[in-house]
Amino acid sequence: MSLGTVLDIAEVAERTGTTASALRFYERRGLIRSSGRNGLRRTFDPDVIDRITLIGCAQAAGFTLAQIAAFLVANPGDAELRERMATKAAELDQDIARLTRMRDSLRHAATCTHTPLVECPEFKSRIRDENAAR
Repeated sequence: MSLGTVLDIAEVAERTGTTASALRFYERRGLIRSSGRNGLRRTFDPDVIDRITLIGCAQAAGFTLAQIAAFLVANPGDAELRERMATKAAELDQDIARLTRMRDSLRHAATCTHTPLVECPEFKSRIRDENAAR
């Protein structure tokens, strides 16, 4: 149900895959803000969709809600937050590299004919590469 340019909480939940209770929780934590009410239901401006997408992405990257809240109100002069963001970006680079090695190993394992699979020289080499990267 949409009222002009605002979205009902149920519509926001459906569009974002976020439960209404999570949206209310995000609002209590100051991560999002409702624009009003339609009866007893909260309404939101359409730009809340992008904000919720950002929150979900940041959570998936390992940020806490407190860290996300700080990020959402940060200004360019917040050197401490920028340092934390740079550190997190480096951690994500390591995660991406590890996951890429794992994906490549699994792709190889899916087509490898070596018996047993774990004795495959290429597979073993990839595992050694994973240990060396730590």
